[in-house]
Amino acid sequence: MFKLCGLQFLLVIQLAMCQDLGDLHVTGPLKDMNFSVPEGGGVRFIYQFTSEPPAVSFRATGDKDGIIDIVPRTGILYLNGSLDWETKAVHRLQVESLDENGNTVKGPCAVTIYVEDINDNPPEFDQLKYTGVVRQNSRPGKPFMYVHATDRDDPTTLHAQLVYSILHHFPNPYSEMLFQIDSVTGAISPSRMGSYYLDPQKQDTFTLVVTVKDMAGTTMNAFTSSTDVIITVKESLWKAPSIIHIQENSTQAHPVNISQVHSNEQDVIYDIFEKEKLPQLPFSIDQNGVIYVTKPLDREEKDTYSFFVVTKDNKGELVDKPLQIHVVVEDINDNPPVCQKALTVIEVQENEGGGSNIGTLLATDRDQEDTLNSRLQYKIGSQVPDVPASNLFFIQQDTGILQLTGRSLNKGIASNYSLKVLVTDAVFQTICDVQIHVIDINDQIPIFEKSDYHNVTVAEDLPVGTVILEIQATDGDEPGTGSSYIIYQVKEGDPKNTFFIETDPETKRGFVRINKALDFETAPVYNLVINATNPEPLVSGVQYNSSSLALFKVFVTDVDEPPIFRETFYKGEVSEDIPVNTLVMTVEAYDPEGDTVRYSLEGDARKWLRIDSTTGQVYTASTLDREQQAMYTVNVVASELNNAAQKSKTTLTLQLLDVNDNPPQLAMDYTNFFCHPLSGGEKALIQATDADEQHYYSTFTFSLVDDMDTRNSWEISKVNATHAYLSPKHANFEEKVYNVPVTINDNGKPPLEGKVNVEVIICRCSSEKSCFIEVERHHSWPTAGQAIGLLIGVLLIIGFIVGGAFFHMKYKQKNEQKSHQKDVKDKSELDRLA
Repeated sequence: MFKLCGLQFLLVIQLAMCQDLGDLHVTGPLKDMNFSVPEGGGVRFIYQFTSEPPAVSFRATGDKDGIIDIVPRTGILYLNGSLDWETKAVHRLQVESLDENGNTVKGPCAVTIYVEDINDNPPEFDQLKYTGVVRQNSRPGKPFMYVHATDRDDPTTLHAQLVYSILHHFPNPYSEMLFQIDSVTGAISPSRMGSYYLDPQKQDTFTLVVTVKDMAGTTMNAFTSSTDVIITVKESLWKAPSIIHIQENSTQAHPVNISQVHSNEQDVIYDIFEKEKLPQLPFSIDQNGVIYVTKPLDREEKDTYSFFVVTKDNKGELVDKPLQIHVVVEDINDNPPVCQKALTVIEVQENEGGGSNIGTLLATDRDQEDTLNSRLQYKIGSQVPDVPASNLFFIQQDTGILQLTGRSLNKGIASNYSLKVLVTDAVFQTICDVQIHVIDINDQIPIFEKSDYHNVTVAEDLPVGTVILEIQATDGDEPGTGSSYIIYQVKEGDPKNTFFIETDPETKRGFVRINKALDFETAPVYNLVINATNPEPLVSGVQYNSSSLALFKVFVTDVDEPPIFRETFYKGEVSEDIPVNTLVMTVEAYDPEGDTVRYSLEGDARKWLRIDSTTGQVYTASTLDREQQAMYTVNVVASELNNAAQKSKTTLTLQLLDVNDNPPQLAMDYTNFFCHPLSGGEKALIQATDADEQHYYSTFTFSLVDDMDTRNSWEISKVNATHAYLSPKHANFEEKVYNVPVTINDNGKPPLEGKVNVEVIICRCSSEKSCFIEVERHHSWPTAGQAIGLLIGVLLIIGFIVGGAFFHMKYKQKNEQKSHQKDVKDKSELDRLA
């Protein structure tokens, strides 16, 4: 309990007993009252209660705690010491007034004193020193430890609102800190830099100096405390295993444990994420990180697998970085050799020498290449027929190459042989069938039915591919073999391959066709020499001779052809501002027969061009305009002078290059309105555009015309390259339409200027901020004569309306009478008929 003694306390009490505090405006009658008093501060007055007769004194009871009291005679409530929020936040008193006999006159009244907290306690950490462990490669932002501090001040105020920060970082080898702290929760986690660089092999211990501030760290007067945090870096448990090898077609009971991974965190959920979109991934993982293969694998179906293992927390968020798992399926010998063809057919000439390679038997094995599982070996099992010997053929054990053993074959003895070849790997054996055809040797040459086919006359415009002649040769070798098949070729007289010859495989007949367009002017006559050969080489001692050659001449007749342009099409570029009669291009055509060519234009819709009919020079006929058409295409016609029906066409395209010949304008017709009276801040957005080509982007400059009234009333400000704001400079505008003259300049070369009027309406507005009154463009009072004229006009209109209404009523009454008479007549007629 605080005690105030000595001269000072006596002086305070004396003052309280003798002095009237009415001038302090802290006096009043006795009633229930609440006071808020900051803690600390020492001796002070709180309030003075005024007495009402017959009361002559006051008495206070309750939570005075030796600090709060009241002067009986004056009713002054005071403190004789300092209040402490941390000790007691609320003091509840009962105050009553007494008469001279000590009897209660009024009360007791409840007087509550709320102690206001001040920031008088620094924050304190729960521990003098903290220790923690972090794993290498931990996820950034994932807390691995916490620090915590408390503050004895009022938690509902800033006095006890704490923020954490890292003051120092020992050692700190990088430009950024390897650790971070949550300023509110005190959670410490690796930073992005730390997640990447933390390595126990380089640095296994770090010391952090962590500070905590009250007042939410917002003032310089906040209390600060600090503590050391010792962090040990340990090697990451979260590592991908080395490549996992699994033998295919395993007979073990599945699933089979093949590996295990360990997270750096506790209570995580392991899961597998597919890299490949397979119908069903044959792997799984349990909640201890054990990886299983769920079924036997087949290397021939798929020899490698790749997938990711991830860890998640109970909210489904990733905890560790995904680990990539690689699985290799190891081969076993589980596939037999396979013959590449069901029947391998080999042709051998009967004069083939001993030891000659006659062909190769091809077989494959689906087991892993370049291993003993797929190594194949070949052996002949049988030969049918076995004449003149049973070992006419030999096969190389490791290559499958077939050879003759030592003697030539004789088609007269046997024209076909069938071999059974055994193909084996280390486990399996397959039989492949080989059929060998003994073919006649090529000892007969093709012989033409006639050596001279004389003349063939064809027109030069005959289409490519047309048959112009049929030729025939015969060969005495075995039919259906390369020794008897005939190939026809133009041996001489056709250096540009104008002709080609096709062979009918059944009849061996040759068809001479046009291969390239004929041209009488270039080659009017061809003297052709045709030879006939076999694809199989002739046997030694036999050669082709004149019997395999044939002659004939091709005469090409002239046809009147249209002119031919030197170019397939013509294209050029010109500036749109070139003068009229400027030469833009020359086209050229020639007539194959040498006739004179004349030129003309078709499709010149804009009449921009003309052509010299003799020279083919094309000129501008009128002013070009890129903005009307940037790419201008016409047809050029070349015709013969003496036969205008013979003509050809080609296209001429001019790309018009832009020049800055269009001043900028407003992008649209703007009608802007501002509500009257103006309140300030009004602005209207306008946009400029330019018909010229913009190679990069349009840039416009906006300004007001050099007019004093305009510049005093309006201002314009640029928004971007194409937009600007038009704003009033003051609020003293009438309700009418204003046309504000604006100048817009572009950035062309040379720059051009456009002058436009922006219409702005000043009008009274509805509550929805829309202009609802048609604003008259000119305000003026009518003259006396105009007023009289208006009055007479109005009276005449009223007279016409009243007269019209009167005549209408009379006409209606007359019609009603006629209608009534007609109804009576109709009714009598109906009665008569009835």
